[in-house]
Amino acid sequence: MQASDYRYFDTGFAALAHRGGYLTASDRARENTLYAFTRAVELGYRYLETDVHVSSDGVLFSFHDDTLDRVTDGHGVPERLPWTELRRVRVGGRDPIPTLDELFEALPSTRFNIDLKVPHAIEPLARTIEAHRAHDRVCVGSFSPASIRAFRRLVGTRVATAVSPWGVATAAYAPGLRRIVGSPGVALQVPARAWRDRVPVIGRGMMRAAHARGRVVHVWTVNDAAAMHQLIDAGVDGLVSDRIDVLKAVLIERGRWEES
Repeated sequence: MQASDYRYFDTGFAALAHRGGYLTASDRARENTLYAFTRAVELGYRYLETDVHVSSDGVLFSFHDDTLDRVTDGHGVPERLPWTELRRVRVGGRDPIPTLDELFEALPSTRFNIDLKVPHAIEPLARTIEAHRAHDRVCVGSFSPASIRAFRRLVGTRVATAVSPWGVATAAYAPGLRRIVGSPGVALQVPARAWRDRVPVIGRGMMRAAHARGRVVHVWTVNDAAAMHQLIDAGVDGLVSDRIDVLKAVLIERGRWEES
């Protein structure tokens, strides 16, 4: 399978709002909320980046961190709490944590790049996608190779998936292994630089190899306009950004912006 086999990638350039992104400093704390995602869609974004966890009683929800402490008025590990408790938690002191069901229903024409944060979320995510017939609306990745393999076993090739971290490392730094180490993933989702920003990830060889295999390359998380221009010049297929106003302005300037 190639990226072009999936409707998810039927755009010239993918602008992804990272956890919904933000326009003002005060909104920065409202990440991964329906407020943040709706604001990005109203700005014209077609693609939203998010993460999923699952409550102790099986409710799938949008949230990034391993604990509630940084961005909410709650505390502890979210997987240890039932949804009756998690639904009372407020992100940034204002917004409820949204379920993935709510996001699919509230934003029916929007596409989601979803990071599987915990193994327990694998089966609920597959069920939720099936329930909403959202196969064409999602691309799923994970920092855990075992998790993304398990997800693929459940959904087959009906849902686009990202290359595992091992596959990404091979694509970026081991050109001799690119043809030996295969992956059914069709998207390389990478940082521009790795290892504490010391080592570049995006290179001509990596880009050529990715495109030769029908893959797309998305880079995260890019908030600087100059860096956005450089990566577009390098031929990347999408950018993930918190600064959704900056990314939109850059893409309009480059003639690459596609309104939702």
